[in-house]
Amino acid sequence: MRGSRDGGADDPGDTGVTGVDAPVEVAWFAALCDDDYEYLGVRDPALASSWAHCAGIVRRADALGFDNCLLPSGYELGIDATAFAAAAARETSRMRLLLAVRLGELVVPQLARQLATLDELAGGRLTVNAISSEMPGERLDGPARYRRTAEWVWALRELLAGRPVDVDGEHLRLRVDPPRICRETPRHLPVYFGGLSEEARECAARIADVYLMWPDVPARIAEVVADVRRRAAAHGRTIEFGWRSHVIVRATEDEARAAARRLVSRLDDATGAAIRARSLDAASAGVARQRELRDDADAEGYVARHLWTGVGRARSGAGVAIVGDPDQVGGTLHELAHAGVRAFILSGYPHGEECELVARHVLPRLAHAPLATPPSPAASPAGLRGAGRP
Repeated sequence: MRGSRDGGADDPGDTGVTGVDAPVEVAWFAALCDDDYEYLGVRDPALASSWAHCAGIVRRADALGFDNCLLPSGYELGIDATAFAAAAARETSRMRLLLAVRLGELVVPQLARQLATLDELAGGRLTVNAISSEMPGERLDGPARYRRTAEWVWALRELLAGRPVDVDGEHLRLRVDPPRICRETPRHLPVYFGGLSEEARECAARIADVYLMWPDVPARIAEVVADVRRRAAAHGRTIEFGWRSHVIVRATEDEARAAARRLVSRLDDATGAAIRARSLDAASAGVARQRELRDDADAEGYVARHLWTGVGRARSGAGVAIVGDPDQVGGTLHELAHAGVRAFILSGYPHGEECELVARHVLPRLAHAPLATPPSPAASPAGLRGAGRP
């Protein structure tokens, strides 16, 4: 890219790209879980999750050139991601759809058939964000949840590839042939997966194509990349890395910081705490790390010059925004890419408006394209074997 990370905004016509060797994937966020605001914590009926509102975001992201779009999943809030994906597949033409799937909601053969059908509807553009969480009313500790996820994703990938499964695991007991749709058209749907704990990292090393990280300082990101890459190699696998954060980009740094202050100007601490507590992942290691970043931030919420933790005051998950002018935001993404990040899932408030700003100011500064993830078969969890395998 042109200019330094802390330089001023470039001319609107600047189309310099980063010096990263390979293109990065840049995705947007569909805000399906009632997570769209003009002012954080202040409900706006016009921004509530609905087909009309969220489809507008997704169509806009597709038209503006984003490579993928995360369709998040929640229980209490918002609208169903899978039903939305089926309709969005026909409303978009080029970008991929990253469908969040909570492992445990559906039996594995049904999920395999469902995902294969959605991929057909999308013309081969479906990707999967595997979510390892408790089911409503369930109590299952983290290590057990990640062992369950490893079993389910391994079996799911076998069925999608058109192979029969015969397993007797800790959480999955299944003997079944693949659905016809998978036998006739075997599929490799890239699996994105995140989690910061030791168990989560090991699970990712076994089953993920892309290990997703919530925001952190670049040095910490590089450490996590090295650790998970080493774990994957121990299983004979390769893995890519993703970053999920918010963005506030404006023509100048002062304007961007002013927009950040405006976003939280009507947020009180009690409302923010209530929003964070609603999430099923509120006690996870990743959420704890986001809280640490807020505690380490300065009086305005900046843990680094362009990393603002204010979003985390009213959000359980990714709680940091990249804030700055176009050159500074592009430079931060460039720095993260050199730390090993190959996929960025970005969002901003309100999502439709910020989508246009990021497309205008940031996308031209990045060499970007849908992430190529060559098949790296999931490592079989201990004691699990597929039918016909030694």
